[in-house]
Amino acid sequence: MNNTELRGAFSLATVYVLRMLGLFMVMPVLAVLAVSYPDYSPLLVGLAIGGYGLTQALLQIPMGLLSDRLGRKPVIVLGLSCFALGSLVAAQAETLQWVVIGRILQGAGAVAGAVMALAGDISRENQRPKVMAIIGIAIGFSFYLALLLGPLLAEKFGLPGVFWFTAVAAIACIPLVLFVVPSAQNLSPSGDTLPKLSDVGSLLADKSLLRLNVSVALLHLLMTLMFVNLPKRLLELDWPLEDHWMLYLPVLLLSVLAMAVLMRFGKQGKQGRVINLSIVLLGVSLAAMAWLQAPLVALLLFCWLFFTGFNYLEANLPAMVSSLAPAGKKGSAMGAYASFQFFGAFVGGALSGLLNQYANEQFSYMLAALLCLGWLGLIRGIGGGSIHLKRYSLSLNSEAMSVQDSLALVSRMAGVRDITLVEAEQVLYLKVDSREFNLQQARQQLGIIS
Repeated sequence: MNNTELRGAFSLATVYVLRMLGLFMVMPVLAVLAVSYPDYSPLLVGLAIGGYGLTQALLQIPMGLLSDRLGRKPVIVLGLSCFALGSLVAAQAETLQWVVIGRILQGAGAVAGAVMALAGDISRENQRPKVMAIIGIAIGFSFYLALLLGPLLAEKFGLPGVFWFTAVAAIACIPLVLFVVPSAQNLSPSGDTLPKLSDVGSLLADKSLLRLNVSVALLHLLMTLMFVNLPKRLLELDWPLEDHWMLYLPVLLLSVLAMAVLMRFGKQGKQGRVINLSIVLLGVSLAAMAWLQAPLVALLLFCWLFFTGFNYLEANLPAMVSSLAPAGKKGSAMGAYASFQFFGAFVGGALSGLLNQYANEQFSYMLAALLCLGWLGLIRGIGGGSIHLKRYSLSLNSEAMSVQDSLALVSRMAGVRDITLVEAEQVLYLKVDSREFNLQQARQQLGIIS
């Protein structure tokens, strides 16, 4: 990668990490600290934890589309401003209702689509996967970092201090976006990064993609439900909030190691079985938490099982969506997927809060375990697609060859599995078998200059 791509990748990854920290840091602490608000109720706790997911789900696709009209950086700055405003509202809230409002405003800063599109704009085609990978790793890292930092910050500065930190971090990201992130130098084809409204309806009707969308909604529903209840359970076992990170750290590290083992099996053509196993791990851990008044060691074992299954599915479901999406429509497929993901987080918070208010924590866990049972039926038979399938976009050289001749030529090439021509962009979107398709040869035959 050149300097522009490196600077863009790491600066955008920093923006993503700080933003995701703000969304996730309150999750391991809010259920414990919310009792100090005069209007405390379990329902409001659930809404405060998952409330960001509602606006994230509603605005993911519109904000991405808006970045095509207004530009990437203005939309990212707008999203960060909304996020900072929500953080300030929550930081100064004197009631839990205003914390909920602040969290909903935080979620309105839905800039994921614009960030990924800008990452595509500033990177060359052959380096774009590396830029996206750096940002993807940062996203996963931010979740784990949030679980460790949240309890530490909350102990020193309280829940308002956590929100003040996220507000300052969001504001600090604005000059980073304006002056450090490179401006777009080569506008990348948008079909693989941004959603198109004309595609969303047909993709939602695709049964395989819909099952994956519902799967990620269930996954984040369970994760949110877990953090509405888990911190209180740890507190009951005489672990003060400021020490919770000591418990999360080994659990998360061991779950990553276990996930690596599962991924190795998945690459041996057993991905369907590993997906089912991951769902079983989620269900077993949740059922065990419902029925067993477990000592700390057993509870941490159940948490390890949960996060092992969660990590594997969180890493592999997007890859399956990418594999199944038609050529040139990955952006639309991933936009719908992200909306389902965040909506699941909202439903998980609201549902667990409602159940805790009108039933009990045990009922909440058991319902979650039953959802895993239904999930197994939903996902049965679905495959992850070939691990050899890759995507490319080729910006055509109309001076060397007509668009239609280029389409005909590429359609005859070995390894091409799916092809979409977008004449307005002068781009061919390809889904190919990497064992057969030769990208360099294709570029040469089409007269495409690097």
